[in-house]
Amino acid sequence: MQHSSSEAELQQFAWKLSLAILSQARGKEPEFYESLYRSYVDNGTEALNAQIKYLYHGSRVNKLFSKSDLKDHERLLDLRYPTEWYPETRAMQRSIHLHVGPTNSGKTFHALKRLEEAESGVYAGPLRLLAHEVYTRLNAKGILCDLLTGDERIERIEAEGRRNVMVSCTVEMVPINDEVDVAVIDEIQMIGDQDRGWAWTQALLGVKAKEVHLCGEARTVPLIRELAAQMGDKLEIHNYQRLTPLKPMYTSLYGNLKALKPGDCIVCFSRVGIHGLKREIEGLTHRRVAIVYGSLPPETRAQQARLFNDPNNDYDFLVASDAIGMGLNLSIKRIIFEKTSKFNGIQRLQINENQIKQIAGRAGRYRTALQPNDVNSADDKPNESSQLQLSQPNNVGYVTSLEPKDLPYIHKALKHEAEPITSAGIFPPANIINQFATYFPPDTPFGYILLRLFEVAHTHRNFYLCGLRELVKIADMIEPVKNLSIRDRIIFCSAPVNTREPKFRKICVAYARCIAKNGGGGLLDIPELNLDILDQKPTADKEYLSDLEALHRSLILYLWLSYRFEGVFITQAMASYVKELVEKNIDVALANFSVSSRLRKQLKSSRKIAVVNGSQGSPGCSTPELIRNDIVLPVSSILPQSEADSLFVRQPIEHMDVRSLRAEERPFEVRA
Repeated sequence: MQHSSSEAELQQFAWKLSLAILSQARGKEPEFYESLYRSYVDNGTEALNAQIKYLYHGSRVNKLFSKSDLKDHERLLDLRYPTEWYPETRAMQRSIHLHVGPTNSGKTFHALKRLEEAESGVYAGPLRLLAHEVYTRLNAKGILCDLLTGDERIERIEAEGRRNVMVSCTVEMVPINDEVDVAVIDEIQMIGDQDRGWAWTQALLGVKAKEVHLCGEARTVPLIRELAAQMGDKLEIHNYQRLTPLKPMYTSLYGNLKALKPGDCIVCFSRVGIHGLKREIEGLTHRRVAIVYGSLPPETRAQQARLFNDPNNDYDFLVASDAIGMGLNLSIKRIIFEKTSKFNGIQRLQINENQIKQIAGRAGRYRTALQPNDVNSADDKPNESSQLQLSQPNNVGYVTSLEPKDLPYIHKALKHEAEPITSAGIFPPANIINQFATYFPPDTPFGYILLRLFEVAHTHRNFYLCGLRELVKIADMIEPVKNLSIRDRIIFCSAPVNTREPKFRKICVAYARCIAKNGGGGLLDIPELNLDILDQKPTADKEYLSDLEALHRSLILYLWLSYRFEGVFITQAMASYVKELVEKNIDVALANFSVSSRLRKQLKSSRKIAVVNGSQGSPGCSTPELIRNDIVLPVSSILPQSEADSLFVRQPIEHMDVRSLRAEERPFEVRA
């Protein structure tokens, strides 16, 4: 079999690396060995393959760069002063109003009131749902407002034909080139998010607004004060106190769903679990249950919120995901955590204390299901007259857990004082990434270029680079597709891609091929899209539901790409219509999901096992079903099997926690 020179070099490198790993396994270089081992345990064989590949490309390109090249890299990637990336904004004299306080303190309400009074403005929220809420609220009040999200755009045109200048958008979509009177940036503490923080930083540094209203937690104050000084903007801080008391309960429900009371919300971190709880609660209590979670269409979520908020119907309970932790206005009396851990696609981890606190804070809204009130507007916030009701016991919000073992952590989280946010996420502008890529050979993987960029980049102490992990995964996913420009790859890496879903990966590659060909992007021209499933009768089959969800995500990505590659993905209207059909079928399938109660019991059982094994709440620990009973080094894909077998001895580990082994004791197995 013939190989190109680069393939031969890669094989030779893999051979040397394998010998090195064998030496390191004997204890010579445990840190290097440990990094490869952790890469495999945390992310599997694919991540280890990628790391080996990047080590090869690193050893290769290091020989190509002169000292002058390396100095050029450092100059190009001097990212210490991102405030200078927006010169037109710096030329303005802006006033920044920072509204800080706990959940249910009215901070967003006051900021939105100022937006309503302005002639032009923009609202930027963390979720598509929140952008929809503000869009609906403003238009209902006669204020024409556009909607701008990654996969949906609605433009309202005034009668005389002048385009409206009020926009509600997700934070990534803030139109920083448009000058407005007022900008409201919600959940500003997300500026410290490791993946999405760059979007809040971009909005804060770049939005051209005379007044910028930031809403969020008090831990952002030191950072915003420093950034305002760097930008030369005036800063005014508005402090708010919680309008209703929040009390943790000292007893859980002990798993008894019959103990639910009207106005209760059970928080569940699994979509299937949400529907399982809904079915079980309705069967036990003979009362209706509303549901809210992130991937529901905004219209559906708004309808479910209205049903729950209305005290004059039989929707007494709500089952929701952590999506309620960000600004959703729901009339909740008591928050009940089904559990305080969440599966992140790799392992089960304890929910962050700040997130527990934020979700818990949704309890105790003024207009609860126990307090009849006007429910025509699900978006109304407490007004001044409502403060007269503070002394009434009905306005107290309560927090507890479904199972007693979770209650101590909830109490701890509510007492937790979050550390101040000291740095803001940034991401290099596309022109810098594009220029940096020109230094590398054409066959260098884009994922490696991103890794190298993050290694070389120099940032100020107030900023950090974010989003690397997911970007590299997406870059690796579409790497085999030829004829994609660096610009194409940069855009695709910013897309809403679920890198953990195998079915979704084929779709991503298919879309990338359409971009590379600059055509063939009609919805019916992409065979990887499983549109035939729409011809099937909706069932409660788990595989059917999984296929529908994968198709829905594929259509969201199609619409997202259609706004960025308009000449390629040309059937946008059809995609929107098909997405609505899929959503209806998902609702039917989930409403009749017959195994949900059994599945919830299985999840509860597995959680008990995890507690016994000590894995719950331990960062870096896998759930029992994910602890591998052998360690696999997949170098056989680039080495002849005979050579690979001569390097490693097959030693499966049975009934043993591999994390307890010292580095030199951890055996490898090579599979064909």
